[in-house]
Amino acid sequence: MSNLTRRGFVQLGSLGLAGLSMPEVLMAREAQAPTARKDTAVILYWMGGGPSHIDTFDPKPNAPVECRGPFGSVQAAPGMRICELLPNLARIGNKFSLVRSMAHYDSNHNDAAHLVQTGIHERDVQFRGQIHPAQGSFVAKIRGSNKPNIPPYVCIPDAYFARQGFFQQATYLGKEFDPVNSGSEPTFRFTNPGPSFTLPADITADRAHGRKLLLDKLNTSNVNDGLDAAYRKAFDLIMSRAAKEAFNLSREPERLRERYGHTPWGRGALLARRLVEAGVTFVTVNHYEADVDWWDDHYDIEKNLKRRLPFFDRALGALIEDIHARGLAERVMVVAMGEFGRSPKIDALAGRGHWAKAMSVLVAGGGVKGGRVIGATTANGGEPASDPHVPGDMLATIYQHLGIDPTDMLPDRQNRPIRLVEHGEPIRELF
Repeated sequence: MSNLTRRGFVQLGSLGLAGLSMPEVLMAREAQAPTARKDTAVILYWMGGGPSHIDTFDPKPNAPVECRGPFGSVQAAPGMRICELLPNLARIGNKFSLVRSMAHYDSNHNDAAHLVQTGIHERDVQFRGQIHPAQGSFVAKIRGSNKPNIPPYVCIPDAYFARQGFFQQATYLGKEFDPVNSGSEPTFRFTNPGPSFTLPADITADRAHGRKLLLDKLNTSNVNDGLDAAYRKAFDLIMSRAAKEAFNLSREPERLRERYGHTPWGRGALLARRLVEAGVTFVTVNHYEADVDWWDDHYDIEKNLKRRLPFFDRALGALIEDIHARGLAERVMVVAMGEFGRSPKIDALAGRGHWAKAMSVLVAGGGVKGGRVIGATTANGGEPASDPHVPGDMLATIYQHLGIDPTDMLPDRQNRPIRLVEHGEPIRELF
């Protein structure tokens, strides 16, 4: 194999998985036994930083002004009122439901985000790093993608706080189950390059095809036995028109792109819909835009939300309408949530502090009945007043939609069996 080195073939391309070659990624997946699957998918619209539930999905119009905040509310469905700055979502309230009684006990960003996205609570992960795999990585390992030559797990524009390990990675499952980053949003902080489906300038398609033929011949002689299928799949993925087209937003009509909004928020939501339609099983949309910032509103919450919520409302509203219009509402579940809510009282800095005792989650598609409100919080929004739920319940709901048993176990670094969800059951009231 003197003229066809492992490195030389890897240079055909990669999907930007932290330096791991695509053949290595696919070789590990090749070892996984095939499992029965449904053609289902999930879009997690991650509201990192902790959105104020009171100023979005759980308004308190009759509370004192320091609690209810600066905004009015509008009716989205019978018994469901949401912030007046969300008119597009209010118009389609019959297409989504709200879980208002979600709560947990950790108001530290890192520990809370780890809990909500992995299903397992760990302390001090800002110092220890991510301990358990993110939900998308579990899905990538257990379900894989819905179509050949399409990645199973994608983050838009990249794995949130990828350089800080903010809990969207595969950890002990292996790098092969890390997300593919879509990239292509220079206004986002920490953005990594997106996937590359092109050959290096010095390798033509004919030359690449010749290398593949040579590889096939070598494999008939049992050279590098076990690598052949992985390399062949890597070649197919690099050359895959379907994969390349899935990430190409220019294929969408201008009218639809305008509906989503010509912003990172709109482009991210539209790309997420393209990806699940193309065969990606789990997509996380992250928002950390330099000009709009994340949802950690310790200061000037009125100013921040007046700037941020219109982008959010337009993008998420268009996404929910689009999956219904395209006949995807049974197959694709959309979940919008962060790691916790915000405090019941606006403080001296005109903001709200971290608050894990109450948070709201929006759920659409995936067979969810629209127009429903699950649970309620107290008069000041401080804690659940009825039908309390924990983040593991939402994770279990997601796994159930994907045909994955949330009580399943996978071995950790010490080969100990670890449940996919430490505590939680599917939220049956959504269906």
